[in-house]
Amino acid sequence: MIDKIAFRSLSYGLYLVTAQDGEKQAGCVVNTFSQVTSSPAQASIAINKDNFTTGVITASGMFEVSVLAQDAPMELIGRFGFHSSVDTDKFQETETRVDEAGVPYVAEHTVAHFCVKVKQTMDLGTHLYIMGEVVESAVLSSEEPMTYAYYHQVKGGKTPPKASSYEQPENAQEQKEESEGAAARTFAWRCTICGHIEYVDELPDDFVCPVCGVGKELFERIEL
Repeated sequence: MIDKIAFRSLSYGLYLVTAQDGEKQAGCVVNTFSQVTSSPAQASIAINKDNFTTGVITASGMFEVSVLAQDAPMELIGRFGFHSSVDTDKFQETETRVDEAGVPYVAEHTVAHFCVKVKQTMDLGTHLYIMGEVVESAVLSSEEPMTYAYYHQVKGGKTPPKASSYEQPENAQEQKEESEGAAARTFAWRCTICGHIEYVDELPDDFVCPVCGVGKELFERIEL
């Protein structure tokens, strides 16, 4: 028997993974970055195989990891965690730097960064385990790093469907009622950060997105 609630006792951080292959730049959010050995310095990530970022990493053989600080805004997390690099330039409105290997990394609201050269990959089904040698690292600020628990409990963040720790919602009845409500409407409100849609006439002033945590001002009215 596997009790999935037991996994919630594990401790995670929150990281922005970035990579570049030629003209292609990509990035996403993961909570699985970890040190493997100290001498030599090696680290790993587990990343969804469907992520555009995964293909860029495997093609280039390099990736960057930025450790998010507690003060990182939900807009930054939403930009990298709830959009695809296929159709969104996640770097355009983000402060970035380039490491010695030429890989861009996020330099705002981050505590440290690590450049990793891929040495080994393993197919985990939905995810790819990627392990490599840390060839560059640096402290970027003295801020507290954000834990996954802080992201959920303090900032009210949600888990993207492609994340390793994502759990499918169990309340099928609520999903059915929402779908039926959507069919009876001609317009709704869509979050410009993560794409979540609220099927209501008006959003209250104190409304926050239940997926990425941004406020009403970042929602747009859409026709159905």
